[in-house]
Amino acid sequence: MEEIKHPLGGEYEALAKEARLQLKRMVEALLFASSEPLSTADIAVRLPDSVDVPALLAQLKEDYKNRGVNLIVVNDKWLFRTAKDLSFMMQAEAIEPRKLSRAALETLAIIAYHQPVTRADIEQIRGVSVARGTLDVLLQTEWVRVRGRRRVPGRPVTYGTSEKFLMHFDLASIQDLPGLEELKGTGMLDSALPPAFSMPSPDDTEDLADDEEPLEDNYELALEAMEEDDKQDADES
Repeated sequence: MEEIKHPLGGEYEALAKEARLQLKRMVEALLFASSEPLSTADIAVRLPDSVDVPALLAQLKEDYKNRGVNLIVVNDKWLFRTAKDLSFMMQAEAIEPRKLSRAALETLAIIAYHQPVTRADIEQIRGVSVARGTLDVLLQTEWVRVRGRRRVPGRPVTYGTSEKFLMHFDLASIQDLPGLEELKGTGMLDSALPPAFSMPSPDDTEDLADDEEPLEDNYELALEAMEEDDKQDADES
């Protein structure tokens, strides 16, 4: 079967190549100009209709794979980040973060794996009470966010991890958290665990669970709700 060629021949190919290059430059400009990671949909609305945005992102990621900055995807959103092997050059400019206490680290791990959770859920899993200051620290780092309220008496607030948590720990998605076998391999879990022991499959979806309801629009009211949780716990103890 004879191959059908475009009437313009090589000129058409050159024009098509130039058009793809311009579209890729537009995606590159959008990502560099944005202060926040962009989803494929965020990019698509700024480009002409019928543009294959995933293909452009894949090409751009390949272009930058050996450069000083790389194009990465976190939680289905795209952003440029300093290449891992050059991160040491940024250390002089970085602000030394406050180290988390063991209680804060344990609380963060519970939230990451078991979200959405209330403070009572965290205390039940840890087996000890959680100080208000511990959650405050995690909220200040912006690795943890207030999701909503649990549909139970007292309507306690629920917690989950944020996009900044994924970015800080270099996770493309919450499913990239280490699993049971990986934690055993690092020595973080005892190899002689009970036979029925299992770990939850983490899920940081922004959609509220069936037993959650929306938080008040005013974040100050959410903070007041957290204080109410503290007061209620104090009254019960």
